[in-house]
Amino acid sequence: MRIRNLMLLGTIIATPSLAVAQPVTGLYVGAGAGANFLQNEVIKGVQFPNGTTALAGSNPKFDTGAVGVASVGWGFGNGFRAEIEGNFRWNNGRSVGGYGTIASGSQQTYGAMVNGYYDFDLTGYGINFMYPYVGVGIGYAHDQWNGIGALSQGAPVQTGFRINNSTDTFAYQAIAGASFPVASFLPSLGLPGLSLTAEYRFYSIPDDQKFKTQFFAPTGTSGPRTKVGNDLNHSVLIGLRYAFNVPAPPPTPAAPPPAPAPAPARSYLVFFDWDRADLTARARQVISEAAQNYTRVQVTRIEVNGYTDTSGTAAYNQRLSVRRAEAVAAELARDGVPRNVMDLHGYGDTRLLVQTGPGVREPQNRRVEIIYH
Repeated sequence: MRIRNLMLLGTIIATPSLAVAQPVTGLYVGAGAGANFLQNEVIKGVQFPNGTTALAGSNPKFDTGAVGVASVGWGFGNGFRAEIEGNFRWNNGRSVGGYGTIASGSQQTYGAMVNGYYDFDLTGYGINFMYPYVGVGIGYAHDQWNGIGALSQGAPVQTGFRINNSTDTFAYQAIAGASFPVASFLPSLGLPGLSLTAEYRFYSIPDDQKFKTQFFAPTGTSGPRTKVGNDLNHSVLIGLRYAFNVPAPPPTPAAPPPAPAPAPARSYLVFFDWDRADLTARARQVISEAAQNYTRVQVTRIEVNGYTDTSGTAAYNQRLSVRRAEAVAAELARDGVPRNVMDLHGYGDTRLLVQTGPGVREPQNRRVEIIYH
């Protein structure tokens, strides 16, 4: 029954999952330690030297013990991993139910296992600090009983026994746990492949075990007389795992250098109302900006060129363009620009910014250009 359940569990694990695997790629090593809880075992019978059989159904009981594991494995990059593992479990004996009390003694189990795992990736659900996994394993167990036995209470002394013996047999285990990448909460440690692990393991020796048994006086004999079954272990472990091929996270990009300040403009346009040469508030603002930038750029001379639209006569437009250039030059001088670096020109309606026919009032043609050289 246990083997059939184990095969079913392995089939479920091997079935493709809707979850996307967190890939562990390449070589990794791991180790863990924790508490081992050994269920009450079942003595199926002790045959004593006088030919009697007793204690069938009695239960050797054990205190909470310790467990340690170490492994080396390979991740296939698709969520599946395979590894070989060595393990050790140790529990002190407490009593043999219904028969007597164990004064001392322990059970120690050494194992070598081959395990298969599947890791689940929950980052699609916003969880990137934990990766659950499940696994199964099969292998070999060396089970050692040291000084486990019992004395009868009121019965002949020869009914007392002690086991100092070992057996070698098949074992299997089922594993469920989660890994927690250290880099997710200690990025400064610089170990992207290091993870904490927390897991539960069910470990079992399914076959009955036969131990050579030492019997007390008067016979002092020994032989393969005790059959024990029901070796079921529950373990809780905390450990570390290190994957060697996890790439380091990309370095935090350096803050981009501040954008250079825009270079001061070297030409400006001042616009005028129709048939006017006086400066608007916006015109004074543009001239003030031009005057401020005069101190920030290298200037040998400044052209101040006046223009008009085509709505007047050529002679009138020529005079108007000169008046506009003079108004701008006077404002520049008030803002601190030396008058001797300015060249004033009036071009009338001969250099249109927007090409029009005669007699057209085009606002963009009513302008003065300030050009730095």
